[in-house]
Amino acid sequence: MATTATRVFAERIGRIEVSATMAVTAEAAKLRAQGHKLVDFGAGEPHFATPQHIKDAAIQAIHDNFTRYTVVSGIPEVRKAIVERHAADFGTDYAPEECVFTTGGKLALFNAIQVLIDHGDEVILPVPYWVSYKDIIQYAGGKVVYLETDEAENFRITADAIEAAITPRTKAIILNSPSNPAGSVVSTADLERIVRLAHARGIFLMLDECYSYLQFNGEMISGASFKEAKEHVIVLGSLSKTYAMTGWRAGYALGPKAIIAAMSKLQSQSTSSTASMVQKASLAAVAGPQECVAEMRADYIKLRDRILARLAEIPGITCTKPEGAFYVYPNVSAYLGRPGAQTAMELASRLLQEAHVVSVPGEAFGTQSHIRLSYAVSHDNVEEGLARMKQFFAKL
Repeated sequence: MATTATRVFAERIGRIEVSATMAVTAEAAKLRAQGHKLVDFGAGEPHFATPQHIKDAAIQAIHDNFTRYTVVSGIPEVRKAIVERHAADFGTDYAPEECVFTTGGKLALFNAIQVLIDHGDEVILPVPYWVSYKDIIQYAGGKVVYLETDEAENFRITADAIEAAITPRTKAIILNSPSNPAGSVVSTADLERIVRLAHARGIFLMLDECYSYLQFNGEMISGASFKEAKEHVIVLGSLSKTYAMTGWRAGYALGPKAIIAAMSKLQSQSTSSTASMVQKASLAAVAGPQECVAEMRADYIKLRDRILARLAEIPGITCTKPEGAFYVYPNVSAYLGRPGAQTAMELASRLLQEAHVVSVPGEAFGTQSHIRLSYAVSHDNVEEGLARMKQFFAKL
């Protein structure tokens, strides 16, 4: 007797894919378990310890029994400190009710897309892109409009290219500057044009400012600095990279009051508030001394220059110069198409298996000819890892 098969999974889960990095991550874990010493350029997190005054604030909160639920959007003190820090550093003008504190920057991004993007809405996404953008947009039912950038121009995003990609169905644009994976920065002139263009067209501009404090050239700027356009700007922030707080899961969003309220409503039915002691630690981070940020940024610049110098010693590999963040995105196309290295994914797997160097293949970021290396590691690891890579490519 024929029966109708019962559908197990919701249709929306089929719109997303398992991260392209999962296979390499699983391989790395297996090798570590076997006792191999890996040089890990895969993790996108600072190698620094969380500054002591931030840790002390969390410990004190626990001692003070500040361990209960808080309001969903975050305690007033931390939201006030975030908007004041952003105003001091970027010249913006947000009120605490225009801020929501989230369990990591990724949740801020996820919630913003869920409350703004509906089926058929188009979102412009520059390539290369951070791994989660595409899937979060598709999960919401949106359509990703990929905006190719020119490697010869340092993967730079221009206002002209953004304008050419806009259609009547464009609902939002995502900008990540400095970017993961290439470390490219949108120029001030282009950023201002993009902000004003989006505002004039009624398009929401989502600014992923995860690496905004790790900008290496010139003054830091936020698209939210152009206050007359703020009704169409959503800032997606994170304390993870700025203060070496990846595991704390501390993020936030700044935006129009109605959008922040909608994000808070969604958060009330999912994660609720972020851990109370994490909020106290985050308050200490943004309201406390900022010398640690400058110190970390200075070391990232040294690490960037060191890894670029070592990459230049490997014949056939080229690499753009990152203007921020802590990644390099070398082009390895000269070595692709060979047996066992047909793709960047296969090459990254071989690099791991044979040289014990962890990298992330470019397919995860929307390109086919690159690997990503995080230089948020010790200087010794840069030297050791690039020495292994040089030897590996010489034999390939």
